[in-house]
Amino acid sequence: MLAVIRVILLIVPMAIFILSYLLASKILFRHTNEKAFALRRIYLRYCNYVLGIRTRKTGSIYKETALYVSNHRSLSDPLILCQFIDAFIIAKAEVARYPLISTGANLTGILYVQRNDKDSRAAVRDMMKKTLKKSQNVLVYPEGTVNAKNHVLPYRPGTFREIAKLGIPVVPVCLEYKKEKDIWHNRGLFKHFFLQFGYLLTLTRLHIGEPMLIDDGEKLCEEVERWTNERIKILHSDWKGSVFNPE
Repeated sequence: MLAVIRVILLIVPMAIFILSYLLASKILFRHTNEKAFALRRIYLRYCNYVLGIRTRKTGSIYKETALYVSNHRSLSDPLILCQFIDAFIIAKAEVARYPLISTGANLTGILYVQRNDKDSRAAVRDMMKKTLKKSQNVLVYPEGTVNAKNHVLPYRPGTFREIAKLGIPVVPVCLEYKKEKDIWHNRGLFKHFFLQFGYLLTLTRLHIGEPMLIDDGEKLCEEVERWTNERIKILHSDWKGSVFNPE
């Protein structure tokens, strides 16, 4: 019942936010990425409050253009991260089929990729480079899928090779959830949503690392992956009752 109420409280304001912005951007002001990101931040803060997501954030936001690289735990990952980070998100193509969500995602910045299509991944990397060259941040999940293990899946190196050539830093990000019910694993989208948000609270920890600038893409990939695995352990080390620290 709680999850159903939350769906209603999310969808109606989302529709109002999107339609109001689309109308206003035709009459009162010109659409820009900055205005769309501001709209996204406002809505996501409301969204996190309604969903009961409570996040302890550590680390500082990098002030210049960067590629943000995060581990991937749940459908709510971007909802949490993009409260703090203005970035175009590289996301799986399936998101384009979600009603209303896809409209908001397109409006506020998203790059779609077919996970098993090499040509699609190459095209998205080209879009990523163009976006970064325009001084816009990009957020990527290099595992390629959600992961329920106590370490990341091997990071795909293609993105790191490209970013190393650009001379733009990578900012590693680690987002962890306290409870197993919040980690999306072997469930459909709707089943996971109702399981995760059928409880009062979702407790998370988010750490934003220092920017890394390494001109060797393979080494950069290895370093970011190593950093993330270490940070996962640190975030759970004193978190009693967490999924990876149950005692």
